[in-house]
Amino acid sequence: MGAFSIWHWLIVLLVVVLIFGTKKLRNIGSDVGGAVKSFRDAVKEEQPSAKVEGDSTKADAVEGEVTNKTRQ
Repeated sequence: MGAFSIWHWLIVLLVVVLIFGTKKLRNIGSDVGGAVKSFRDAVKEEQPSAKVEGDSTKADAVEGEVTNKTRQ
């Protein structure tokens, strides 16, 4: 468990519980879990739309214009 023994981690956990309380820690855990879930959902929604909307011809045309302008 790293540089500390199990007893060190148990004491740290006990101090955290005493400072914040179990109810607040439970709420923080559910809030973090909800945030991670919504982030994953957003990433999953973004990936298929990027593949569908990804016009390589449009991107190639814009890239060609940029290279032609730099050559002039």
